[in-house]
Amino acid sequence: MIPERAVDLLPFNTLALPGHAARYVRVTEAAQLADPGLRGAARFVLGGGSNLVLTGDVERLVLHMAIPGRRCVAEDAQAWYIEAGAGEPWHEFVEWTLTQGYAGLENLALIPGTVGAAPVQNIGAYGLEVGDCLHSLTAWDFEKQAFFTVDRDNCRFAYRDSLFKQEGWHLDGRVVIVAVRFRLPKAWSPNMRYADVAQALESRAIARPSARDIADAVIAVRRRKLPDPALIPNAGSFFHNPVVDAESATRLRAAHPNLPCYPQADGRVKLAAGWLIDQAGWKGKRLGPVGMYEKQALVLVNHGGARGDDVKQLMAAVQGDVHSRFGVALTPEPVFL
Repeated sequence: MIPERAVDLLPFNTLALPGHAARYVRVTEAAQLADPGLRGAARFVLGGGSNLVLTGDVERLVLHMAIPGRRCVAEDAQAWYIEAGAGEPWHEFVEWTLTQGYAGLENLALIPGTVGAAPVQNIGAYGLEVGDCLHSLTAWDFEKQAFFTVDRDNCRFAYRDSLFKQEGWHLDGRVVIVAVRFRLPKAWSPNMRYADVAQALESRAIARPSARDIADAVIAVRRRKLPDPALIPNAGSFFHNPVVDAESATRLRAAHPNLPCYPQADGRVKLAAGWLIDQAGWKGKRLGPVGMYEKQALVLVNHGGARGDDVKQLMAAVQGDVHSRFGVALTPEPVFL
């Protein structure tokens, strides 16, 4: 296999940042990964580019995952087991499951990216995370030159975290996810824990929503709050919601009564990063060609012509102002390459 040379990566990252891959391979089937020409190279695994800050040209071999496929591989009395190729666009896959009558992923509708990248980041929204419904996945290990399977319990899922991030595989490309299987329950019940979703359903006078109704409500909320990357380049939520100890949360809430706080199972408290950024004065504010989105302070947008350094400068400015005002450290979600 001979990689392509000097491939323009601007179309492959949703922030529309410039940069070229010295070597590039589009992977459309898992067997390609066993090609001897891919061994020993420094690699980066690219999915939909929706969680990436490109800081310039990339000397590593870029493996662009485009493995297609979606099917029901099994079912039992409790659930359907649905498999998708790593290159399937996430939202299109969610829509397909709903069309087929498989409920369970509807709260994750309209999230950009690919199926293969979803477990790495443990993507989540509106009361659901991928780790809640994942059954297992298949991956290729470049060092062992073999495929292996990881079940849900061994994926070490946590908030925006997983085995793949903890081991650094999302950065060094040693392990590449090629297919993901989901367990979608037959005894389904709607997840309406988030007020935005409940309000969207109420506005349509839907008292007993179907999975399709939940997906439509989520899509409506996301379209109202978040920019379409095709129109306004962005990488979605740019910062993690910070998690602090209970004592710190109590102190912050006393000083800022309106601060949204979400108690966690381990006793800590998750804070709303968007609220912190908004209160620090960055909602809708620009720094050169980049800025924080006017409708959602958590989203960093490219107003045109931005480069990786512009993103890093804005990130540092926002982090500095939030820490100065609240004493809270913000951590970026995207990978910097």
